[in-house]
Formats: sequence, structure tokens, C-alpha cells
Amino acid sequence: NESLVSVAVRGSEGLYMVNGPPSFSESSAFQRDSGKNCKAVAFSKDGSLFAWCSGEKVNVVNVTRAEFLRSFDLPKAVCLEFSPKNTVLATWQAYAAGKDGTAGPPNLQLHDLRTGKCLKSFIQKKMQNWCPCWADDESICARNVNNEVHFFENNNFNTIANKLHLQKVSDFVLSPGAQPTKVAVYVPGSKGAPSFVRLYQYPNFGGPQSALANKSFFKADRVTMLWNKKATAVLVVASTEVDKTGASYYGEQTLHYLAANGESAVVQLPKNGPIYDVAWSPNSVEFCAVYGFMPAKATIFNLKCDPVFDFGTGPRNAAYYSPHGHILVLAGFGNLRGQMEVWDVKNYKLISKPVASDSTYFAWCPDGEHIVTATCAPRLRVSNGYKIWHYTGSVLHAHEVPSNEEMWQVSWQPFPEGVFPERAVKYQAVPSDVPSAEPKPAQAYRPPALRNKPVTSSKLHEDEPPQNMKPPSGGGDKPLSKTALKNQRKHEAKKAAKQEAKADANQGPAQAPAPQNAPRNAVPATTTGDPDLDKKIKNLKKKLKAIEQLKEQAAAGKQLEKNQVRKIQKEAALLKELEDLELGV
Repeated sequence: NESLVSVAVRGSEGLYMVNGPPSFSESSAFQRDSGKNCKAVAFSKDGSLFAWCSGEKVNVVNVTRAEFLRSFDLPKAVCLEFSPKNTVLATWQAYAAGKDGTAGPPNLQLHDLRTGKCLKSFIQKKMQNWCPCWADDESICARNVNNEVHFFENNNFNTIANKLHLQKVSDFVLSPGAQPTKVAVYVPGSKGAPSFVRLYQYPNFGGPQSALANKSFFKADRVTMLWNKKATAVLVVASTEVDKTGASYYGEQTLHYLAANGESAVVQLPKNGPIYDVAWSPNSVEFCAVYGFMPAKATIFNLKCDPVFDFGTGPRNAAYYSPHGHILVLAGFGNLRGQMEVWDVKNYKLISKPVASDSTYFAWCPDGEHIVTATCAPRLRVSNGYKIWHYTGSVLHAHEVPSNEEMWQVSWQPFPEGVFPERAVKYQAVPSDVPSAEPKPAQAYRPPALRNKPVTSSKLHEDEPPQNMKPPSGGGDKPLSKTALKNQRKHEAKKAAKQEAKADANQGPAQAPAPQNAPRNAVPATTTGDPDLDKKIKNLKKKLKAIEQLKEQAAAGKQLEKNQVRKIQKEAALLKELEDLELGV
């Protein structure tokens, strides 16, 4: 299988293909298009066909046979996609309404690739989720129209075979793999009702009883739904745009699990903060989540949503399983420095720690051995280029475009499953002719006064080490179940509350003990038998508590407002008033 795979590269220098390892020469199977106007490219699912918009036409070639198939006269097309069995090519261009406010021409087209005829065209205003979704065998095709999902069968687009209407379906995902097809749908909550995700088996869309599984939740402005490969379960990342507590710039996220057998759960993540990424293992029985304020944690969970292995903490915000699922890469891209950790997932051993700085893109090669990382415009406009790595950390090929040019996209040619066998994991870096030009670690800034003194470690935090979470087979100390953990936490919280209450009671004037079920922040009630007097005493205590908090804030170095300083000055008078009232009791 040497150099079976190629990489398509699109940019200001045009569109061309490069052979994968080991040759990395330009591919002769594809004639370079030197136009600077290429808006979009797409490979078919099996990698045999390739389409691109040149700014004048949409062209389709067969890459395996190196032959031109056909072109469509669509100069404005900006999105392309093949149906799974290469029957249909879908194209989309920006929608333009008519001059007098009437509907414009349809802008989403479905073309028969064999005849070149347009099978159907629709008006599709939004670019997001523009493309209809097919089941892998093309027996059904679905699209979201005005908050309901329309289903077509066997690529007959003139008849809607089925509709799924719930209040307002804002998103749906079809399950991968063989029949029967399952559908995950998301309905956002409105007017105080929760959002929910439901799983159905096509075409059973009767009442709520017909759903395979259902999970409702608050705190969701948008969701991402991820089916596993075997179509037995869906992971749902629910996010709010804004974090009400102000703790995070990313909004708040929660992770939910739904199985086609009806089970559902919230995945308990042991560190607070954003959920950056979630990925299913290709084996469909485990998934990896990357989450928590930096340095982020990464953990592998099983289908019971119990942690199996914890990778500790580190500078990372993404997880990528290899196509065979035997290797997992944890990486920190975007606002992080591009550190990658390559793990052997069967033995939980670290293979390599390469660094791909300024990467805007990462993808595994279908061979499960190689990786491409790239720096593309418009995300970054300088030093655009790509690198092809072996997972053991060696750079095998690096290409940087000239400084006045840009690179917009790179993508591996896909391959049907089973073409590349899984190979044993290597730990020794494979040999490479490319000199590794690793950036020297930047020295931490040291103020002039410290420059000639010995360096002391100035790490802001110590990273947590990885640890295996699987219970030992001896069955000794079993890890606590989720309920047991919850109860343990509750018990500890209660204990702490009791001790606090004790401490409070010893300080203040003699007060009746607070009733056990009173909320923790409530002021202990003193009853005098006179409701008015009780109210006054309660209000005074409230004011004194507020003053206490202000004093704590001031002690912590917070700059207080004028009115807050005045409040503190009134403390003595309030204490006196309270004493008088209580003595009069």
C-alpha cells in the first residue's frame, strides 16, 4: 500500500494533489488547476471521486482511474458533497431573493452523477447544515425544513416519504452503518420547558412512546450529537452561549449519554470548566472527553459512563482517535502551543510528544500510521503550510507556501474500511530525512533584579499524572459507584455545615440553634413572640452579616465603594441596637 493515499491541497497557488508517504511528489492522477479561485473541494466517501468548484464550473474526476467525469455550469457554488454511494452530487450557493422581495431561484441542487441531470433543487437559505443527510446505503435521505425533518427514499426527491415533526426540531443526525437507520433529534426548550434529544428508529415516529430513548435537560442553547460507529449510542454536548456564573468565557457545557436501548445518563466530569472535545473510539465501547479549566483533564469513559483511564492534566483541547482506534492523540491547538501526546490506547503508554505549533488543522491518514497538521488561512495568514508526520513523532514531509501566498485547505483522500490493516504499535521514532526544526522553548521572562540569581521553579501549577481508573481484577477496594460517591459528598458537606454552625454558635450572642433543615445561608431565627420585634432583629442580623462579608472582601484587598465603606462604619451602632432589642427580650 505504499503511496496509495494522496492529499489534496487548495490555496492561492491553485489546487493540486500530493502523493502520501513515502514519495510526497505531486500526484499524476490529478491535473493541477492553477486558478486562484477554487472555492471548495470534496472527496467521495470511498475516495474514488473528487469534485471542486473552479469559480466557473464544478468539475468531477475519478482519481483512482485518473479520468475526467463531467462538469456542471455552477460558477457560484461554494459547497459540495457526494452521497455515500456516489450516486448524487449535492451543490450549494448563497441564496439571493428576487428584486421585488419574491422568492429567488433554488440554490441547493442534487445532480445525478451518472447522467449529469439535476434530480431536484430546493431553496436552502442557511449555509449551516445545508446538505441533506443520507443513510450509508442511500435508502433514505433527510433534510430539515422549517423545523421538521423530511425523509426521501431511494433518491426519489419528488415524494416526501416521511416527516418527523416535534415542536421544533433544530437539528438531527442519522446513524452510521447498516439498516435500520436511527435518527437523533434535538428540540430546544422554550418558555421554561427543557430542551431534549430523542432517538427514533426510522420510520417509527409515532407518539412519544415510539422513541427509543429520550433525555431532557436545561442549560442548552445548542447541542452537538455524536453517534458511535456501531449506532448503539449518542453523546450529546449541550452548551449555553453565556455562563451565568461568569466562570467561563466559553459558556457552560454538559455531557449526556443516550443509548438506543433506552438508557441515558449525565457523564460526571471530575473537573469544572469547558468541555473542549469529545470523541468516540472506533470500537464504539469507549469515548474520550477533554474538559476543565486549563490545564485540561482528559479521561476515557466506558458505556456505563465510568472513567476507565485518566490522562491527568495538560495543555490540550482536542482528542483524535486513529481510524483503527489503537492510538489516541491529545492535542492543544488554537490558543495553545500545539503540543501533542500520542498514546497507545491498548496499553495506555505514551508513544511520543511532538509539537506542531500554529496548527489550525489535524487529521489522521486512513492508513492509521500518518498524520497531517496544517496552518491555513484565513485562521492564520502567515507561514501557511502542512506537515506529514509518523505517529512516533517524526516529520516525514514539510511544505511551506511562499510568504506572499496562502494555503486554505488540505485533506486526505478517504479509503473504504479494511483497505489498510491495523499494524502493531511502534515506539521508536521512524527515520526521517526532514530535519526536525523544533522551536526552542522560550525562556520565561525574568525581571532584571533576578537575572544573575539561580532559577527557582516558577510553575503555576503541577500537572496531575495519568492514572488507570479500572478496578483491579482482584476486586479489593472497589471504586465507589456514582450514587455512593454522591452520598459520600453529601455526607461530607453536611459534616462541614454542622461544624460551621457550631463555630457560629460559639461566637455570637446566645441564640437558639438553627433548625436542621434551614438553608445554610439563612440567619438563625430568634423568636420573641412579637412578630414585629422578630422582623427587626432578623433585619439587623442580615445587615451585620452583609457588613461581615464586606470586611472579608476588604481584607482580601478588594477596593470598596463609598456606600460600602459607610455601611461598615455603621456596624457599632447596629450591634448596640441589636443588643438592646435582644436584652429587651
